[in-house]
Formats: sequence, C-alpha cells, structure tokens
Amino acid sequence: MIAMIDYDAGNLKSVEKAFASFGKKPVITRDRQILLAADKVILPGVGNFGDAMEKLCHYQLVEVIKEIAAKGTPFLGICLGLQLLFERSDECRDVEGLSILPGEIFRIPDSEGLKIPHIGWNSLSIRPGARLFQGIADQSYVYFVHSYYLKAKNEADVAATTHYGTLIHASVERKNVFGCQFHPEKSGDVGLKILRNFASL
Repeated sequence: MIAMIDYDAGNLKSVEKAFASFGKKPVITRDRQILLAADKVILPGVGNFGDAMEKLCHYQLVEVIKEIAAKGTPFLGICLGLQLLFERSDECRDVEGLSILPGEIFRIPDSEGLKIPHIGWNSLSIRPGARLFQGIADQSYVYFVHSYYLKAKNEADVAATTHYGTLIHASVERKNVFGCQFHPEKSGDVGLKILRNFASL
C-alpha cells in the first residue's frame, strides 16, 4: 500500500492521478495507523513552509513522519514536501522543519533575466546509481515551480542537481528517504518513471 499524507497543503489529486496511470492507487490519509502500516509514504506539498509545518503539527503528523522515516519505510517528499524534510527555510526562519535530513532551504537569488518563482522545465545532472533515477538519462528535463531551493549539508545525500541562478539540489536520497524539488507528477514520461521507480523500491 502506498499512502499519501493529507495535511491540507498537498497537490494530492495530480500525484494520485500520476500513480493511477500505471495502476497504483495511493491511500490519501492522515490516520497514524494507516500511515505506519503503509509500504511506501509520500509527503506532497505546495505553499508556505511555516504554514505547512503548522498543519503537520496540528494534525499530529510530525512524530508519525519521523517514525516512518526511522523504521525504514520508503518515504518521498515532493516540492514543499522535500523542503520540509530539512532543518529550516528562509521563508520562515523561526520555524523548525522536520530535520530528518541536514540542510537548509534558501530563497533563489535575484538574477537579471531570471523570474522568481522558477516555473518551467530544467535539466537534471543525475548522480550515477541514484535509485529514483534508474533508467532515466542524465540531463533529462523535469518541471519546477518554486521560489526556494535546497542546499543539503551532505553532498552524499544529493541525487540530482540543476541550475537556476544558483546550484539547486533538486533531488535527495539517503537510505529510505527521498525527495524531489520538482514535480514528477507534472514531468511527463520522465516523472512517471521516477514515480514507478519509487513504487517498486
């Protein structure tokens, strides 16, 4: 069973539809027991870092997520869901993230000719052997919508990077914890392959 966390901050329907396209139907829930029993768990997300952490706290999901990650269940954060896995964000400096992985979220720096938020397709430099990207060619394009980006503390956690005004850690992978700053559910065949890879872990 694949479970997707519902905390009123997710792009749930588009992710659900993407999985359904290859025969998987995630259970959308915030029920602790269902989440802990799941084979795989997804934390989607769009919106504000501080608001999202407040909602995770409100629904008593913070400790559940940490327990899921600690017990080895494959866990995937998408967009804001990736950012929440880390320690803090420029968006709300006084709000602590989930701190499952070490690193911080920074605002994309202003650069002449670059629009923020970053909306559109960028190519990925993929680390050889990254499990989410099995069967995906280096420099494949995926779809981003974000104003903030990850700088992971440990280079070993970085599965893919891209450039948009600065070097962006676009995907992470450590043991059972994965994250994508981009939206695989909106990234065509490449994105569907990433989700298939996650589903088959």
